[in-house]
Amino acid sequence: MTRTTLRRCALAALALAQPAFAGPPEPSQAKIDAWWGHVEAISNDGNEGRLNGSPGYFRAADYVIAQLRKIGVKPAGTDGYLQPMDFVEQRFDQKASSATLKLPTGDVPFAVPSELFYRGSTAMPPTIEAPLVFAGYGLSIPEAGHDDFAGLDVKGKIVVVLSGGPASISGALKSDARADRAKLLAERGALGIISLTTPKQVEIVWERQVSNSYQSSMYLADPAMREVSTPFLSATLSPARAEALFAGSGHTFAEVAALSDASQPVPVFPLIGRFAARITTQTKPVHGANVIGLIPGSDRKLKGEYVVLSAHLDGLGVGEPIKGDTIYNGTFDNAIGVASVLEAAKVLVKGKHPRRSVILAIVTAEEKGLLGSRYFARRPTVPAGSIVADVNLDMPLPIFALTSVSPLGFEESSLGADAKAVAESMGLGVLPDPLPDRNAFTRSDQYSFIRQGIPALFPKYGFTRGTPEEITERAWRANIYHSPQDQLDQPVLKAEGVRMADYVTALVRHIADNPVRPSWNESSYFKRFTK
Repeated sequence: MTRTTLRRCALAALALAQPAFAGPPEPSQAKIDAWWGHVEAISNDGNEGRLNGSPGYFRAADYVIAQLRKIGVKPAGTDGYLQPMDFVEQRFDQKASSATLKLPTGDVPFAVPSELFYRGSTAMPPTIEAPLVFAGYGLSIPEAGHDDFAGLDVKGKIVVVLSGGPASISGALKSDARADRAKLLAERGALGIISLTTPKQVEIVWERQVSNSYQSSMYLADPAMREVSTPFLSATLSPARAEALFAGSGHTFAEVAALSDASQPVPVFPLIGRFAARITTQTKPVHGANVIGLIPGSDRKLKGEYVVLSAHLDGLGVGEPIKGDTIYNGTFDNAIGVASVLEAAKVLVKGKHPRRSVILAIVTAEEKGLLGSRYFARRPTVPAGSIVADVNLDMPLPIFALTSVSPLGFEESSLGADAKAVAESMGLGVLPDPLPDRNAFTRSDQYSFIRQGIPALFPKYGFTRGTPEEITERAWRANIYHSPQDQLDQPVLKAEGVRMADYVTALVRHIADNPVRPSWNESSYFKRFTK
């Protein structure tokens, strides 16, 4: 889709939508210019896409630090504003790698990466050959009465899993189970995983997924900080070639894909083939850092508790060309989020500070598996147990009017009441997650805090299914997300971006001023992480 077409979609959404709420007032031009100035400074070509640990990333970090210092935010890292950490970068030589399905009827090669690619945030074995087993959705959620691995022998095998999940289980629970999947399978002796997506559930066209497979992956250098400590295969197979895996099994990919698309139960069964692979990688050490700032609380009793406002600064760097462009600027993902945090800081430091202290966590390596936020959440630069909430701003999409918000996770904790109160005070509606199977609540940095038992919210622009806003949002994801076209010259409704920043600012202050410490709802699945 061209930029002109996307712009028309955005305008159509504004013209056709019939919002029930007027939304916040128009921000001043000076405020819009300041906000957009940060976006330009962070996502211009000179920062080369801000790959974690790259010179471009640290140039952007220097800009953020200079702004925090200018605003009056105190340093709260372990080295001034910085919280350094070490990574291992793993770059896959896709074209030097191979993949073969060995069947009794003969070998079936998969072209790498055009039909199958390797990608993952764990070390991978250089060679492997092992039998295959199909584990349905690959979800282990005993609390919800669902466990695809129950009674399934995965030791010494490569496990094939399918996208989707039962409609009776929330998207957040399914996403949490996926996050734990590699660790659970490795502990049970599995050697790897091959992921399949049904054609109807593909969000990013296969060709762009292949282009992104050339991007490096990373994992934290400290083994204690890794989810999987042993080499573990991770591959993704094109929907167009998935049928080959099911040959001779008595089942077909078309059969299980239809069940998944209908969110019906999917069987688990052995596959008759063996998967043989050669995976060529190069690794090197990478030094990265979070940027951490502090706004001290004004209340004598509450200032020892912290509300975190987080956003990731890193991007995808320089990669495979798309439409002749190789710089993955990450303007929406996530320069806009960081710019919004900086503008929030300006407001929060003025006059009387919030009662609780506010940590501004501008984290790295989100694009490599939430690694920077994982490091901070597990090794905070404030006393352990003193962080009471996280509000995370990642990839706000100011491409249609902000008349409602979807603060993802508002059903899970007392923070939902804060989110609703602030929204109503600003003339905004509150809508549930319109696409729960996208698993957004556990796909960004708030999840690192959730895993440490900290209630969190992930505010997004609200929309409902079947509206022009949904069409506009899906078009952006399908055509611009994780591509070089996520850059400064794409259509953007700047005033709407500032309105979202204003909402997040008010939300953080409301949480920080609330004398009652945030808590998980008794019914929340995520309460299990409370220590």
